[in-house]
Amino acid sequence: MKYTTLGRKSGLRVSELALGTGNFGTGWGHGAEPAEAKKIFDMYAEAGGNFIDTANVYQSGQSEKLLAEFIASDRDHFVIATKYTNGTDSSARVSEKGNNRKNMMRAVDESLKRLKTDHIDLFWTHISDGMTPMEEIMRGFDDLVSSGKILYAGLSNFPAWRIARADMMAELRGFAPIVAIQTEYSLAERTAERELIPMAEALGLAITAWSPLGGGFLTGKYREASADNRLSKLGMLVHTEKTEKDTLLINTIFDIAKEANATATHIAIAWLLHKASHSNTALIPILGSRTAEQLNTTLGALEVTLSESQMSQLDAVSAVSLGVPHEQISGSAKNLAAGNQVRVYLGSA
Repeated sequence: MKYTTLGRKSGLRVSELALGTGNFGTGWGHGAEPAEAKKIFDMYAEAGGNFIDTANVYQSGQSEKLLAEFIASDRDHFVIATKYTNGTDSSARVSEKGNNRKNMMRAVDESLKRLKTDHIDLFWTHISDGMTPMEEIMRGFDDLVSSGKILYAGLSNFPAWRIARADMMAELRGFAPIVAIQTEYSLAERTAERELIPMAEALGLAITAWSPLGGGFLTGKYREASADNRLSKLGMLVHTEKTEKDTLLINTIFDIAKEANATATHIAIAWLLHKASHSNTALIPILGSRTAEQLNTTLGALEVTLSESQMSQLDAVSAVSLGVPHEQISGSAKNLAAGNQVRVYLGSA
């Protein structure tokens, strides 16, 4: 496995694929038993992976506790990322939720205890609560970095304008910077290309992509009558074949998989890795395997190289409208605004 720095605002070196551990444990009524989780972890580590993504809420805290056991003998090798916002379980009260400083400080201490470590490498705000000021979040992150409880901070599932505000605030006030964002991104969900990905590339923020297989949709497994019952359990986290466009996408993935002597899983991940190789910042898919067999299958994508023709086919069948104002300021409209004669030397300004 190859390595990359976590964006242009850090020198932290992480593997090109991250291991998501939302399936480590059975606190949600589904997931991997400890022995299976250990197999997944070991397989990922043996492949060269060092970037582990978890959260306080995953499996009601079981994910962090299992990780504590798995990393104990080699803690410094692994880059551990965890998140706060949600309460650890359904019994969480109002003060144990949200992006506010009170919950942030409580959550980081509890995650440190569950992970049995003295620091968290990357601490995420899990999702925007729509009410906590960015000033409060950023000052809290800065204090945690200064105290040594966390090394880096990131924003997961935030709108681009709030992330850009946080980035500028850190620069102007001397706060510890946001180094990465986390968002859903795959052949099944490309709307991050409207604002989030261009913003991250412009600001040098790493992009970690959750649900790179669309919750399993891109593998084609939900076409089978005996589809995994996680489809009903995970709800919005799983895409389904609802439209002609969805059907065309899955058919194209299978056609290209046949050409490449690969699987649909390989093609979906290889598409992301190809995007990463052409990005000016880190783009890192998060693999959320539930079994060692699934992870073994997914890792095979590292051996697949898609041709430009195959990438073009996949891009075409999965394309999304960029909407306003992006479609208005591209092509002829942009040339008209520039007077049709002006050469621009500062990128896409």
